[in-house]
Amino acid sequence: MTGHEIREIFLKFFENKGHTILPSASLIPLNDPSILWTAAGMVPFKPYFTGSSKPEFSRVTTCQKCIRTPDIESVGRTARHHTFFEMLGNFSFGDYFKESAIPWAWEFVTEQLRLPPERLWITVYQDDDEAFDIWHRVVGVPADRIVRMGKDTNFWEIGVGPCGPCSEIHVDLGAERGCGVPGCAVGCECDRYLEIWNLVFIQYFRDEEGNYSPLANKGIDTGMGLERVASVLQNVPTNFETDLLREIVDFTAELIGLKYGIESKVDLALKVIADHCRAITFAVTDGALPSNEGRGYVIRRLLRRAVRLGRLMGMQGLFMSQVAGTVISQMGKAYPELVERQDHVLKVILAEEERFGETLAQGTEMLNQIIAGLKASGGSVIPGVSAFKLYDTYGFPLELTREIAAEQGLTVDSEGFGDAMEGQRQLARSARRETEYISERDAFFKDLRERVGSTTFVGYNSLEAESSVLGILKGGERVKSASAGQEIEFVLDVTPCYAESGGQVGDFARVTAPELDVEVFEVSKPVENLFIHRGKVINGVIKEQDLIQVQVDSARRAAICRNHSTTHLIHKALREVLGGHVNQAGSLVEPERLRFDFTHYGAMSQDELKRVESIVNRAVLANLPVEVFETSVAEARALGAAALFGEKYGERVRVVKMGDFSLELCGGTHLRSTAEAGLFKIVGESSVGAGLRRIEAVTGEGALTYIEEREKQFAEIARLLKAPPHKTAHRVEGLLQNIKDLEAESEMLQARLARYQMQELLDRVQEIKGVKVLAGQVATPDMDSLRGMVDLLRDKIGTGVIVLGSESNGKVNLVAAVTKNLLDRGLHAGKLIKEVAALVGGGGGGRPELAQAGGKDPSRLNEALGTAYQEAGRQIKDS
Repeated sequence: MTGHEIREIFLKFFENKGHTILPSASLIPLNDPSILWTAAGMVPFKPYFTGSSKPEFSRVTTCQKCIRTPDIESVGRTARHHTFFEMLGNFSFGDYFKESAIPWAWEFVTEQLRLPPERLWITVYQDDDEAFDIWHRVVGVPADRIVRMGKDTNFWEIGVGPCGPCSEIHVDLGAERGCGVPGCAVGCECDRYLEIWNLVFIQYFRDEEGNYSPLANKGIDTGMGLERVASVLQNVPTNFETDLLREIVDFTAELIGLKYGIESKVDLALKVIADHCRAITFAVTDGALPSNEGRGYVIRRLLRRAVRLGRLMGMQGLFMSQVAGTVISQMGKAYPELVERQDHVLKVILAEEERFGETLAQGTEMLNQIIAGLKASGGSVIPGVSAFKLYDTYGFPLELTREIAAEQGLTVDSEGFGDAMEGQRQLARSARRETEYISERDAFFKDLRERVGSTTFVGYNSLEAESSVLGILKGGERVKSASAGQEIEFVLDVTPCYAESGGQVGDFARVTAPELDVEVFEVSKPVENLFIHRGKVINGVIKEQDLIQVQVDSARRAAICRNHSTTHLIHKALREVLGGHVNQAGSLVEPERLRFDFTHYGAMSQDELKRVESIVNRAVLANLPVEVFETSVAEARALGAAALFGEKYGERVRVVKMGDFSLELCGGTHLRSTAEAGLFKIVGESSVGAGLRRIEAVTGEGALTYIEEREKQFAEIARLLKAPPHKTAHRVEGLLQNIKDLEAESEMLQARLARYQMQELLDRVQEIKGVKVLAGQVATPDMDSLRGMVDLLRDKIGTGVIVLGSESNGKVNLVAAVTKNLLDRGLHAGKLIKEVAALVGGGGGGRPELAQAGGKDPSRLNEALGTAYQEAGRQIKDS
């Protein structure tokens, strides 16, 4: 059974059990800063398990693409570790529980996958009698094949939030795959008993104190690794031999000119390249880009690790984009976004590999410097810290450092390298929170919502509302009231205020009642349906249960709407001008300006910027109606709505349509017509990372202000040029020509002056003991110019001694030169310059043939230069 067949059979099986098949969510989690990647099938459903959001479907099944990076170094060394993998799962949100999940799991593995029951083992949490009884009494699994396990393996929880016991299905792969140790059983670290499916029964909520309380609505979260199941059904020893990965491995081997399955070192490299390229290809498809932080750093690290191994195997050219092409051709049917964004993905990978080639050259140079310094000091071992810096900063593998060091008769402190590597791993582990359900802050606000109630948002259609105060917070603590002068946070049952999200800033507002005035300057939404208004009591006292009036700052909201609607127009215009690879990568919408980040490979030309600006302004002038409606994700996809990557599963989505020009998913506030934007003006375009660009722009009154300021500047320039505005360009061209002519004349005069100065200096040549000696002061701006003058004079006199000095910014510069044929007569430029410099309050030295010095007393420069003749005479030995 192929991997693709397993995927289809699983989804169809649960569809027949009343589940809705949903497409895989993006690898980049939506609105969840606590994690870098979607690392499990449940990640897109966190809001449903925490209760912060309500699902559209109570039963869902998916095949979720996942990335996990805790054990990158284990990839290729074990049979099962991957950075990218697919997780099959079925989920229940308050619908069925163990009584259905367990029998269905058994039915699927024994009847659909046809795994022999006698090879299957079950684990349950040690106190979960309910699960044990269902497996034994309902399903019929013998009691001696059900193993009770402890909390460390069979209870799922991470911090505060929903949690519960687990039950796992293991396959006995046979004694030949085991460790041979007596007593080897389920739970052993060897490869004999392979876990293929984990059923998590979400039935408790853990609070900050570690107390567990039963959930009213229990849930099911299961995860089955597709690659693992494929390895069992295809009877291969590792996941890399399955049809999901073997094609990529074989293609890479052929590309490099190697064969898989002959040498373990080669096999390791081929496995890593195949695995990492899958992760990179899918991640870039979903919008990740290589960078030096966050998920971008993960992508960069994976690509560099794969390229390094390719280089060690003898691959000299660029190859990762070719391997990515194989990933796309193999997986494109199951994940059509790979094909849709293929050009973009391959260009990003190719550009990053080229960039790494340059970095690798820098690493080679650094290693050469380390080796040179080590030899100079008599050392023979490259420190582990230095080797790790090469690895971490420049992507140099330890093996390559060892190889180059050995060629120079040196070794590497491998133990020190390992210590540095482990230190970095410990930091990464301590900072990692791969699949945390809910943070303590979220738990606080979720609890607050349960105690005070939720907020109804009416701000799409109204800028004012009558409301009731549900709760007041001061300093993070709930209070009954607050008085004038106090800054507070408060919750209303109804609000017209937009809470900051999706790049759009929150509203400002005024909350009033008889003898009450509160200024609102921040609105946030920490959990769904809970709007936190932050503000200052200007007058009166605000109390819980007060009836109040809320009025949004309408002028500010209008300005925000102009900028937000325009970002949609920019997105479409960029795709028209630059190509379909352009995708939004972030935005900031404020009343004064807008910022739009997008994927693109290089700086935009002035012509491209003008075309984008023109397209957007034409759409504004077209007075396109802005329509907003809600629909399902599937319907939005069918309509061709942009920005589908990262959308939540199962929820109805809000679509913003601007005529036939733009169609995007968006939860922000917008204009009624594009004409209300007034005017659009780009004020900047820049890079914000590899393959990531940023446009900054203004609209409406902001655009008018920008143009007015430019007109003022233009008028001032015209005044300074003493020309009418329409003739300023002609006037500037004339001035530039005048400057060019004056510069040419200046160069000619400087050359003439230099000839006169040089002739004057040559007249000062004295012959002492048969040696020409020249000393004098010249007018040069810096030491480089002074050395250049020495070179010219040396060419003129042929053989001799030259000592020149100059004054620059109140300091003295000195240079002395001795032609090489005179060194054996005792002349030494360094010793000569040292004596001369002493008279001007300075010092210096250098080589016998050339030296330089500085001084602090320009008033004695001529006197010092005069002594050069006497000092040279003292040094000259008779020939």
